[in-house]
Amino acid sequence: MSDRIARLKANLAKAIVGKDEAIRLVLVALISGGHALLEDVPGVGKTLLAKSLARSINGKFQRIQCTPDLLPTDITGTNIWNPSSGEFEFLPGPAFANILLADEINRATPRTQSALLEVMEEQQVTIDGNARAVPHPFFVIATQNPIEYQGTFPLPEAQMDRFTLALSLGYPTEAEELQMLQRHQFLGVDQLQPCISPEEVLELQAAARQITIKLELQQYILRIVRASRADAEITLGVSPRGTVALQRAAQAYALIEQRDYVDPQDIKDLAPYVLAHRIIPAGGKQGRAIIERLINSDKVPVDDA
Repeated sequence: MSDRIARLKANLAKAIVGKDEAIRLVLVALISGGHALLEDVPGVGKTLLAKSLARSINGKFQRIQCTPDLLPTDITGTNIWNPSSGEFEFLPGPAFANILLADEINRATPRTQSALLEVMEEQQVTIDGNARAVPHPFFVIATQNPIEYQGTFPLPEAQMDRFTLALSLGYPTEAEELQMLQRHQFLGVDQLQPCISPEEVLELQAAARQITIKLELQQYILRIVRASRADAEITLGVSPRGTVALQRAAQAYALIEQRDYVDPQDIKDLAPYVLAHRIIPAGGKQGRAIIERLINSDKVPVDDA
């Protein structure tokens, strides 16, 4: 398993310069069986990361450019009438992919955003009463610009809660940007070669579920989550889905770090990425700062593994 992960990280690093931590976090979301939300300004490599990941796992890639006139069926697909057969035939939408990039997701209307709710949680879409499973693995990478708000529709809490983690790529350093210029003279994303298969991704996901997490670490997760529900600076705390997401993310992170057990530091490091976007801060507070305060106010269990 560690060899597969090493190959995947190395392959992504060929296209994504200087973003080792972002690559690691996206892999955490993938291997935990969840989805990732990238909140950043345009042009920092969000689309490149999604396409590179799809190439690396030899999976089917689909991209949705979200706009206000996008319809739910533009994502899920629809039944169309075939005059020659005299029957309706299902035309799959972009959701039928291994890696789905929803670019500028907050530019789609709430009605269209809701089309992703079922497929992100249950990995199926329901069209005219018929449930159709999407390919496995199924991984959504959504992007949104946190600066520009004109013509956007903020994601509702139910939508945000379905992303395992939210992160920002950020601008590269001067040295990294120079390296990017030099590398992209010769290498494009289309030149990346697959290094693992979709079936191997499913095996990684299954292996992550087997990673040991001790009772005291589960209790540590619960203390952080339940503190968010009682904190005066939080209007809406972390949901039970967020509790499970943090545990699964920690298991995936341990697997990536070549351990068969979750370390307390895994939970502490991942909690801001997994929980901050799931809360509604009161009075314009920053969600990440609140989650970090809750973490720092709790005693980290001693690892005696």
